[in-house]
Amino acid sequence: MSAAADSRTSPAPPLAAAPHRRAALDRRVRFGILTLIWGFSFLLIKVGTEGYAPFQVTLGRLVFGTLVLAVAMVWKRERLPRGARTWGHLTVAAFLINALPWSLFAYAELTIPSTLAGICNATSPLWGMALSLVALSEDRPTRSRVAGLGIGFLGVLTVLGAWQGFHGLEAKGTTMALLASLSYPIGWIYVRRTLAGSSHSNLSLTGAQLLLATAQLAVVTPLFTTLPTRFAVVPLLAIVALGTLGTGVAMLVQYGLVAEIGPTTAQMVTYFIPVIATAAGVAILGESLTWSTPVGAVIVLAGAALTQSRPKASP
Repeated sequence: MSAAADSRTSPAPPLAAAPHRRAALDRRVRFGILTLIWGFSFLLIKVGTEGYAPFQVTLGRLVFGTLVLAVAMVWKRERLPRGARTWGHLTVAAFLINALPWSLFAYAELTIPSTLAGICNATSPLWGMALSLVALSEDRPTRSRVAGLGIGFLGVLTVLGAWQGFHGLEAKGTTMALLASLSYPIGWIYVRRTLAGSSHSNLSLTGAQLLLATAQLAVVTPLFTTLPTRFAVVPLLAIVALGTLGTGVAMLVQYGLVAEIGPTTAQMVTYFIPVIATAAGVAILGESLTWSTPVGAVIVLAGAALTQSRPKASP
């Protein structure tokens, strides 16, 4: 997943009754589009790494994603944020939310199937809940959330085949994918602590964040990779699609959803991503699937859903 919007985004004003029905249908369509785009992102990463180094895949993704957001900012007449403090915090956020996890997923998919990478991505809400219980005082450890953590990580062990000693598991790639999923909530907790209440719009902040992540990869990539001797067309098209659709367009779609239905409902897309990623990996790439993978994924998603439950307000 790319950068999910956080809880400081305020919903748009309520709509009138007649337009509301049309808007609700439109929201469902956009929700489905976002699910498909992010679900297929793991397939696109896999195809991209067949022709280019992981850092090159990530850099290409960032370049094309940044271009999409730049066009959107020009269209909406948005400006990049100002202030050294803001740019300093965005530099950290760019590393934790974009440059690091996207690079880790790209490297992970050199050795693990895209289906497993998509399921590892679904553990992000579990990591987030565990970290927020420690780092954010407003997140209280209710029974259902603690139970959700336990169930979710039981699902992770099921996916990984813990009962058979993790036999056949590619440990390095799986660890990278899980670390990528852990990096997202660390980054968002940092953002909530440092940039909450910023006067800049989410589009402005995220545009700057992607620009900084692109700069970070532009420095790192030449140090660890060499220019390819030939430019494979299909992997290159996959990288272009990953950047323009899986990063740029997906973020713009998500902004609209968060503004209309709020961040909690909008982030439900996380629970559908592994379904699409698994279906795409099996149907298009021909990746194998054992019974423990879908069963474990269902357990992970059930646990993640429980961690997002909120205590009922007192009457």
